[in-house]
Parts: sequence; C-alpha cells; structure tokens
Amino acid sequence: MRRLIPTGDAARPVAFAEVPQPVPEADEALVKVEAFAPNRGETFLLERPRPGLLPGKDIAGLVVQAAADGSGPRVGTRVVGHPAQGGWAEYAAVPTHSLAVLPDGIDSVRAAALPLAGITALRLLRTAGALAGRRVLLTGASGGVGHYVTELAVAAGAELTAVTATPERGARLGDLGAEVVHEVAAARGEFDVVLESTGGPDLPVALSKVRPGGLLVWFGQASRTPATLDFFDLLGGPEGVTIRHFHYAGGHYGADLETLVRLVERDRLHPEIGRTADWADTATTLIDLRERRIRGKAVLLTGTGTETGTGAGTGTGTGTDTGTGATR
Repeated sequence: MRRLIPTGDAARPVAFAEVPQPVPEADEALVKVEAFAPNRGETFLLERPRPGLLPGKDIAGLVVQAAADGSGPRVGTRVVGHPAQGGWAEYAAVPTHSLAVLPDGIDSVRAAALPLAGITALRLLRTAGALAGRRVLLTGASGGVGHYVTELAVAAGAELTAVTATPERGARLGDLGAEVVHEVAAARGEFDVVLESTGGPDLPVALSKVRPGGLLVWFGQASRTPATLDFFDLLGGPEGVTIRHFHYAGGHYGADLETLVRLVERDRLHPEIGRTADWADTATTLIDLRERRIRGKAVLLTGTGTETGTGAGTGTGTGTDTGTGATR
C-alpha cells in the first residue's frame, strides 16, 4: 500500500512510499482511509522528524477488518478515527476505543476534520467548567480548535471574545456570535476564563485580563515563542488567579468522537474546511498550513470512494480553497 512518510525536507516535507499493509492488534480495526486532516502542530514535527514517525491522527474511512477481540464496528461500517499515528496512508490500524460510527448524513471530508481539533475543544471546555453567563477570552482563535470552541461556547451561553490576527480570519467567528478583536490588549476585560494558545508576549497580557479568582487555561504556544511571567507584575494584577496547563491527549477518544458526530448530525457543530485536495497535494498543503495560508481545516482525499463535503464553511471537491488564514 501507499503511505506518506517524512522526508526532513522543508520544501517537500512528505513523500509517498510503498509499504506493507498494517497488521492490527487484537483491539484494533483496519480502516481503509478515505480522507485525513493534517494539523498545524504536525507540520512542526516534520521539520525534524524523529526516527519512525508516521504522521496522521485524524482520519475517516471504511472498516475492512474488524477487531479480533470482537470490539468495535463491523466490516463495512463507515467510521471516523483518531489513531496515535499512521493515518496518512491507504490503510490505518485504529484502536476501537478511538473510533466512532458515521451516520449516512456525514461525509468523510467533514468527519476527518473533527478528531484532534474537536476533541481538544470538548476537553478544553470541560476544563473551563460551566460557561452560561460567563465572560470568556480565546486567543489564537482562527484555527480548527478556535472555531469549535467558539461555536460550542457561544451555544452554551458564554459571552466570548476571540482574538484573531486579521479581520478575514475572524469573520466566521463573528458570525458564530463572538466579539472579535485582533490583539489581546484590545480585549475588553475582565474575563472569568481565558483560554490561551499563543504563548510568547500574549500570555502575560491575557493573564492581566482575568478577573480576581478567575482561571487561565494555557493550551498551546502557536507563536513558538516561550512566555515569561514577571512575579511582580502578578502581584500588581488580579489576585488569586489560577493558571492551568492543558493538553488534550489521554484516555480513550471514542466517546468524544461520538459526541462530535452527534453534534454535527444535529446541525449544532459545523466544521470549517478551508481546503480539500487530493493527497498527492499533501506536501503543498502542509506548507500552507504551516505558513497560515489556510483558514480552518484542510482535508486530503485518498481517492478511495471519498465523498466531498457539503454545508456551511465546507470546501467541496479536489483542490478547493474556501478561505485563507490561520489553522491549528
């Protein structure tokens, strides 16, 4: 079968290789991958790939071999999955605890856009706690995670301010009900919860916007610049603020994938897909993700019976761009 593997070349970060089809463990199903969605964080891993790295964590496709232990979906079932790695391939072995069945109304393109960004958003909002009537600040908001957080938080009753680099990147978030600003300093505090994902100089500014006794959840460093906090600035700022580190990974992902699928099916969550393309264009797409030239998610099609996405904010067809901007 064909698989995309890292090259270590920044100008062409992945290339096709012919490799044996994966042999699933007893609790894994073999999935024929129809679509996969790279994440911006994966582009950084490809700059200096570790030995044995097999990229690919967000996939959708068809079960062609059920798990030997009897768990999970049967052969012929359409699924969305979140394997630990190896999804940029014709076939992927996925633990059944990290799969969810897809209903007929959700195509593989929209499904592939759900896992990492959607699971991160769900778990991040659970960490933030009840949101109804609370003021929330979200930095680095124009990528996949930011889109899902905005839509879910506003629906839960939050008064959300989203920080995006440009008006173009924030337009969709405004449509979803967020107040959009383009610098953290421009956000009108105080906020009950700050969800901070950029690091660097933005983090201490965001921290100054938290109300006394409030919460800052630090879940990323998209600027790739370390943050510095000055103790004396903290003394002069809001008292009793909690700073919490967050990372989405851990445990099983199936239940969260089922939640995301259910929200999409009920028209309560709408993946924003800025590009769909044939997986022959993966290298170019990865570079565009890294350089923030795609707004929302990018989805690559393997050509194995994939249906293209339809609906609001969703790119359709091969090689289609529906927006430009930042992505996570």
